[in-house]
Amino acid sequence: MNLVLASQSPARLQTLKHAGLHPQVRVANVDEAALLAKAKDLPTTGKVANLAKAKAQKIAASDDFSTPTCIVGCDSMLLIGSELVGKPHTAEVARNRWQKMRGKTGTLLTGHYLLVGTSGNWQEKGETASTTVHFANLSDAEIDAYVATGEPLEVAGAFTVDSLGGAFVTGIEGDFHSVVGISLPLLRQMYTELGGFWPDLWK
Repeated sequence: MNLVLASQSPARLQTLKHAGLHPQVRVANVDEAALLAKAKDLPTTGKVANLAKAKAQKIAASDDFSTPTCIVGCDSMLLIGSELVGKPHTAEVARNRWQKMRGKTGTLLTGHYLLVGTSGNWQEKGETASTTVHFANLSDAEIDAYVATGEPLEVAGAFTVDSLGGAFVTGIEGDFHSVVGISLPLLRQMYTELGGFWPDLWK
């Protein structure tokens, strides 16, 4: 079984490698803003799952997969209050976001979408993992210093739990791996429900 990760996230790749999986990485560039606009009437979990599905399906359509393959699409967003946010991209947005979420609790949503099989004969399944994240009450100086590192600019919710941002997360309720970007227990469950045997993916 070939494994393909439809994501450019180094954290997702490292998580899979640490679990004994060594996927081929194929970056699926999708118009996230347009997809979110189309899914505006869906619940928050549906919006994130929709992005993961689009990534996996784009890779599936990009080539002829003649040997058995498992394509994994993922996308993460943070629900803070009633606002669903992704990557801030700019220092200003990251700073404003941290000023709003410091000392508060958010929900990190990670959509997962699997395609297992070969081209023209895919089995598909989508699920969303939900993990509660408690943030420390950072000072303005700490926020400025963190934003200046550049780390929060290109990660969902403007924080990491496995790098510099880990010191600013006081606790999580749920799967740690999901906060990093991909839930290993959920992935195993989905793969098993599609007829796969998880140890077959170990390399």
